[in-house]
Amino acid sequence: MASTSKPSGLIELHLAVLMFGGTALFSKLIPLSALDITFLRCIVATVVLALLVKFSRKSLGLASKQDYLIAIALGVIVSLHWVTYFAAMQLSSVAIGMIAFFTYPVMTVIAEPLLTGNKIKLLDMISGILVFIGVILLIPEANLGNDTTLGIAIGILSAMLFTARNLLQKRYFTQYSGPHAMFYQTLVAAVFLMPWHETQLNSISLEVWGLIILLGIVFTAAPHALFTSALRQLSAKTVGLVSCLQPFYGAMLALIILGETLNLNTLIGGTIIVATAIFETHQSHQSQRRKKSI
Repeated sequence: MASTSKPSGLIELHLAVLMFGGTALFSKLIPLSALDITFLRCIVATVVLALLVKFSRKSLGLASKQDYLIAIALGVIVSLHWVTYFAAMQLSSVAIGMIAFFTYPVMTVIAEPLLTGNKIKLLDMISGILVFIGVILLIPEANLGNDTTLGIAIGILSAMLFTARNLLQKRYFTQYSGPHAMFYQTLVAAVFLMPWHETQLNSISLEVWGLIILLGIVFTAAPHALFTSALRQLSAKTVGLVSCLQPFYGAMLALIILGETLNLNTLIGGTIIVATAIFETHQSHQSQRRKKSI
């Protein structure tokens, strides 16, 4: 039984990472602001995730009042993360925005010891410097008046928000499944963003609604369900390392569908950042394995 579950888990994981990578394309395909895309995505995803939780015969309720407060905090952070994520792509390109966002694995290994009171390792500091060099290679000019530079800065802000969400969820919200946790986060995000959304819903064309529904179901709810299923079948190390393919999948989809190409600096800077993310993910899981064996 174990031999058949692992290949199916890998297929589910790669599909989930491919879909997460494909999410970025909607920043270019949907002709709305980053805030409106996020707001409408959250509405669709909330409904689908609620149905997924119900079909799994689990209660939508949370265990305590404190968990509801944590869910609100997570939802607000997720809303800001997704708005900045789409804004980064719209200002620069899918590949550059995703590479800037993928500084988060290194941010995590530097931020986590600060929260736990542990010392930051020298290797992690070197990784931070390498990522900084990679980001510098992406920047066309040191001026936020340049859209690409501004997109990179916003992508890094998105990575900071994502890091904060992950650390908060890991510490306080791991008792809930992926779809259950994301149901509350998308629900809170939709409510939080509602006062600021700009586009009248009746002015959106059927074609754009189709893309929004595709984004909410196939590229939000579905990958989270697949990702959760893969986590049950595969080691955390495998999941972490395969997740590092997200910028590659995103860049390839952008090349095929949008015709976006990479210049040499972006390719070199992106390779440094993603390679460092893979290294840090590997190191993190090796460290966790050593702790468990002691």
